Amino acid sequence: MRPRLLRTMAAAGLCLAAATAPVRAEDGPGIDWPEPNGSLALRRPFGGSEIVLRISSRNAGAVDSLTWGGTEFLNGFDHGRELQSAAAFDNYGECHNPTEAGSAADGAGARSTSLLTGLRRGRAWLETETRMAWWLGPGQASPGCPRGPGPQTGALSDHTLRKRVAIGLPGIPNAIEVQASFDLPRPYASATFEVLTAYMPPGFSRFWTFEPRSRTLAPLSHEAGEQGLPVILATPDGAYAMGVWSPGLPQPGLPNLGYGRFDFATVPGAGNATVKWNCVFREEAPAAGPHGYACYAVIGTLADVQAGLAALADGPP
Repeated sequence: MRPRLLRTMAAAGLCLAAATAPVRAEDGPGIDWPEPNGSLALRRPFGGSEIVLRISSRNAGAVDSLTWGGTEFLNGFDHGRELQSAAAFDNYGECHNPTEAGSAADGAGARSTSLLTGLRRGRAWLETETRMAWWLGPGQASPGCPRGPGPQTGALSDHTLRKRVAIGLPGIPNAIEVQASFDLPRPYASATFEVLTAYMPPGFSRFWTFEPRSRTLAPLSHEAGEQGLPVILATPDGAYAMGVWSPGLPQPGLPNLGYGRFDFATVPGAGNATVKWNCVFREEAPAAGPHGYACYAVIGTLADVQAGLAALADGPP
């Protein structure tokens, strides 16, 4: 749900971020970044190239770069984009909206309001623990807030996100597995968990659906919204694409929800044009404590993504 246009688009927004002075983000004690610029990369050979997934201190451990074949698949202009997770509660929209990579106030700067408190890594996986920032602070509101300002009293939320990201699965080397657990500090009347979203460059301008039973693709309109079939965003020639699938979607009773797509390609301002997909779960009366979900992103050519989604539909390894 995040970057935003201070949300002229209530279903998924993006923010026209203002540039800020480059300030190094701060993390919790004991965070050991393997690279001196405060980043960590996972790499996996695929299709004659290499998939490189990178997280950074700037975005509190959210994935802010994903490249393959010399092409960047993510728009990381501000702290509401990237490949990340967020949530919203009790119909407040982005007014009660803990967000992994940071807050609207972080803009395009190098510092995140979110706090990375844990980081573990292996050859092909990483685990993060993050106290998420409120997208909008106390008393703030936007068109994406159906009820007006939320009840939060500070900039940093008391919501913890625990995430495991693995690149490459047995037989599906171009799949990225994301296991996300949202630890709620209190019960809510309702919750929308954006388990995974990818904000992508506007050149990924062809939208497709994938039908798991027939393994076929069909063109998808650019009308903002959700559906019950997995979504793929691709370049017009099909040379580069990324799609999403989850074993838990669509949820029972919600056959036409779960996979969203949004087109912000005409938003003015340097860095602001973007397109996105998301993988969304909804819960009524969620209790305090952890709520875990899995979503899988698949990248490569359009044909590669179709084959990867078909393999996942057969049952993830």
